[in-house]
Amino acid sequence: MKILIRNGRVIDPASKFDAIADVAVAAGRVLAIKNVPEGFAPTKVIDASGCLVVPGLVDLSVRLGEPGYEHEGMLESEMAAAVAGGVTSVVCPPDTDPVLDEPGLVEMLKFRSEKLHQARVFPLGALTRRLEGEILTEMMELTEAGCVGFSQAEVPLGNTQVVQRALQYAATYGYTVWLRPQELHLGRGVAASGALATRLGLPGVPVAAETIALHTIFELMAATGARVHLCRLSSAAGVELVRQAKDRGLAVTCDVSVNSLHLTDVDIGYFDSRMRLNPPLRQQRDRDALRAGLADGTIDALVSDHTPVSEDAKTLPFTEAEPGATGLELLLGLALKWGQESGLDVARVLSVLTNEPARVLGRALGTLQASVGQLVDGGIADVCVFDPQAHWTVEAASLRSQAKHTPFSGYELPGRVRCTIAAGQVAFEGWDRA
Repeated sequence: MKILIRNGRVIDPASKFDAIADVAVAAGRVLAIKNVPEGFAPTKVIDASGCLVVPGLVDLSVRLGEPGYEHEGMLESEMAAAVAGGVTSVVCPPDTDPVLDEPGLVEMLKFRSEKLHQARVFPLGALTRRLEGEILTEMMELTEAGCVGFSQAEVPLGNTQVVQRALQYAATYGYTVWLRPQELHLGRGVAASGALATRLGLPGVPVAAETIALHTIFELMAATGARVHLCRLSSAAGVELVRQAKDRGLAVTCDVSVNSLHLTDVDIGYFDSRMRLNPPLRQQRDRDALRAGLADGTIDALVSDHTPVSEDAKTLPFTEAEPGATGLELLLGLALKWGQESGLDVARVLSVLTNEPARVLGRALGTLQASVGQLVDGGIADVCVFDPQAHWTVEAASLRSQAKHTPFSGYELPGRVRCTIAAGQVAFEGWDRA
């Protein structure tokens, strides 16, 4: 398909390109930006007047529901949600059923996703077999099958020796280990420790659950030379420790969830199970530090932390409800809202959704490294066209994700995605939406 995107403001944060320009797409790649060849005959013309034309978004934390949790989310529904939100690349954790600890399972997931011709899926392989924290997986075989890193997902590692061995092995072959910093025993609560959790009688998760894990990870990184990506920081103390680790020269990157960027424990209200999330929502000082850390580059990427949860598992008392929320379709709007409230220009906001998360993936992207999260001549044509002036109200029932639970129901967000192009094919159009 040949596509001509006309009259849009093209922004590529990676190259700092920012201008009103036409974009020509052919054979799945960006043929030209601005200097469209004479005689180019598009089969489809997209008028992007008043819209921003940017790289397809890259989301580093997306649970897809398959295999094993199809009652919470089918691949078809979650991929549809991704492109409706302008997301063209997603990283999924290995805590499926069965766990992604065998090459065949990884290959099947990638095959299923590629057949849909929507967002590109980058799986994380299990760090240990069945995520049991005892025996390391065959990382080389999983990498050859398509894994971009290795993770324990939400299962904390209690055996420090296993962590050390995993980092040693990963460092030898240049793999990245993805860890959510949480100490095994302190992280068993359902809300952030503090006055509100005490008043509601909810088991608390102290900040120390994060900082103890961070100290351990950083010491092992220093000893092994491994590269680690930290998933979903949640505390001010955690941000400061990451800042110090980067100053030490450790090969660490990290992300933060849109939930932690906008909400606090006060939003739990009267046991609202939509606010039952991992990591738990913390106090305002933590939220403010996370916002500042993302703005100044201490935190590398913003993620949706898309975790579809079934109706039966969510509509339970707060302590029994399954943690998680749908977020793919909200990622762009919540990022723009953060940018507006923080006084940031739109290019800086887009960078934490495009080239910065792509940089986290780095050479694991292989031949796609020069294309994912960027909009450049000759690159893969992953494009998001959105209207920054169009505001919309989050209505759970209208979300494309199979799971409808979100803590942001009723929020008014800026930025309506009008068109998403994935690998040169129109994957979503929403021009008729108000």
